[in-house]
Amino acid sequence: MTQRNIDRRALLRMGGALSVLGAGGSLALQLAAAGSAAAATATDYKAIVCVFMFGGNDGHNTVLATDSDSWGRYWSARWTGQDPIALMPVGTPPTALGQVSPVTGRKVAAANPEAWGGVLPIVPSVAQPIPPGTNATVRTFGLHPFLGPLQTLFNRRRLAVVANLGTLIQPITKAQFLPGSPLLPSNLFSHNDQQSIWQSGMAEGARFGWGGAMADLLYGQNGVNSAFTSISSSGGAVFLAGRSTGQYAISPGGQPATFINGAYAATLFGSATGPATVSAVVQDTGSSSDFANNYAGVVTRSINAAGTISQAVSQGAATTVLPPPSYKSPITGLTQPNVLAQQFQAVAELIAAAPNLGLKRQIFFLGMPSFDTHAGQNAAQPDLLGQLAQAFAYFDATLSNLGGVDQSASVTTFTASDFGRAFTTNGTGADHGWGSHHFVMGGAVKGGRLYGQYPTLGVDLGGFSNPDMAGNTLIPTTSVDQYGATLGAWLGVPPSSLPAIFPNLGNFGASNLGFV
Repeated sequence: MTQRNIDRRALLRMGGALSVLGAGGSLALQLAAAGSAAAATATDYKAIVCVFMFGGNDGHNTVLATDSDSWGRYWSARWTGQDPIALMPVGTPPTALGQVSPVTGRKVAAANPEAWGGVLPIVPSVAQPIPPGTNATVRTFGLHPFLGPLQTLFNRRRLAVVANLGTLIQPITKAQFLPGSPLLPSNLFSHNDQQSIWQSGMAEGARFGWGGAMADLLYGQNGVNSAFTSISSSGGAVFLAGRSTGQYAISPGGQPATFINGAYAATLFGSATGPATVSAVVQDTGSSSDFANNYAGVVTRSINAAGTISQAVSQGAATTVLPPPSYKSPITGLTQPNVLAQQFQAVAELIAAAPNLGLKRQIFFLGMPSFDTHAGQNAAQPDLLGQLAQAFAYFDATLSNLGGVDQSASVTTFTASDFGRAFTTNGTGADHGWGSHHFVMGGAVKGGRLYGQYPTLGVDLGGFSNPDMAGNTLIPTTSVDQYGATLGAWLGVPPSSLPAIFPNLGNFGASNLGFV
C-alpha cells in the first residue's frame, strides 16, 4: 500500500495548521469545523463504495423499458447495421450456438444477442409515471440478460436503479441543447472531462472531488487513523482528493504496494536480509540533502501506514472473507479472475478491520475499464456486465456475514461512468452519449424501485418528437449532484455543507433522491 499526502494531513491534524491551505483554506476551515461537530455524535460505522465504469457504459442495454411502445423504438434504432446490438425481448429463450434464431432468422454465435435469451424482467414496487411521448398505460422494465444476480438483488429489494442520470448544471430542455451552450457541462462527450466532472464537478484538471470533500468533513471521526478515510484500488482518483485529506492507494488485490518492509516479504532478490536493508536505506534521514530527508520521511510514513493497516486486517475478520469465484465468460468460454470482485474482497477486509483502526466513516473508489464500446459491443459489454453482476452479488453476500456480523446496512455501493451512449447503433456499437442508468446496492437501500424518471425512448422520425432526446442523445433528468448529495446525507454529511460540495444542487427541485 502507498500513502498519498499523509505528511500534509499530519500537519493539518497534529499541528492544527489549517491556514496553510491558502486559497482553499476558507472552505476547508468550514468543512473541518462541521466535521468536528459531527465527530462528537458518530457511534456507528458507514461507508460508501463508488464503482466507476471507465469508458461510458451503454445504459440503453443495461436497464431497458420493455413496454411495447418503448421496445419498438428501441428495436428499430438498434437492430440494424453490420452487428446489431439490440437485445432480445423478455421471455425469449436462448438460441443454441450454430442454430438459426426464430427471432432474427440468422445462425447464432456466442457474441450474438440471440444466444443470451431475452432481457430479464424487473417489476418496480412503485410504478413509474408515463412520460410525455410514451404511448403506454403501464411502463415495464428489464435488465441485460447477463445481470441475473442484479435481478435477484432488485427482487430482494437490496438494489435500486437511478434512471437517466448525468452531469448537469441545471435542468435543461431539448430546445436548450445547443452546441456551446453555457447550460451544458464542459466538453460533454470527452472521456477525461466527463470522468472528472462526474467525480469533482469540474472538467479535467480538477484538484478536488466530492468524495474527498465528504472526507474533509468526516475524517475527524476516524481518530489517529484518519489517513484511511479515503481508499482507492484504482490508482489516484480525483473523486477522493480533498483539501485536507488525501487518498490511500491499495492494489486491486488489496496487497500493500510497499513490499520492502520485512513484514510483507521474507526475501528480496533471494536475500533474507534484503527487505530490512532496503527499508533502512530508503528511510534514512541522515542525508545532507533536505529533499532526500523529506522524501525519506514520506516513505517512512508510507511504510508505517502499510504496517498499521496490514496488522489491523490480520487481526480483523479477514479470515472470514472468502475469495471471490472466478468468472467464466459465456462469450469466450474462458475462465478468468473477476478483478472487480477481487477489489471488493479487499474492501470487505478493510471494513472488517475498521474497528481495530477506530474508523467510523470510509469512502472507497473502485474501477472497471473498457466500457468504451464504439465497436464490438456484443463481445465486450455483456462480459463486463456479467463480471459487475457477479462482483456485486459476491460483495453483498460477503457483507451479510462479515465475521459473523451483517454489515450490509452499513455500506452503500453505487455505480458511476463517464456518460451513457448514443441511442442508435453505429453498426457494431454505440458512440458517446449523455444520460444513463445506474445501480445503488446495500442493506440500507430502499431497493426494488426505479428512482428518477425513466425517459421516453426513440429518435425523432415520421412525426414523432421525443422531448427527452436531442438527436440520438439522451438528456439527463437527474443530476450527479442529487445522486452524490443523497449518498452524502446518508453518510452523515451535515445538510448545510452539501451546497458547498455540490454548488449546482440548488438548481434542482430535490436534493435527496430518497433511495437510501
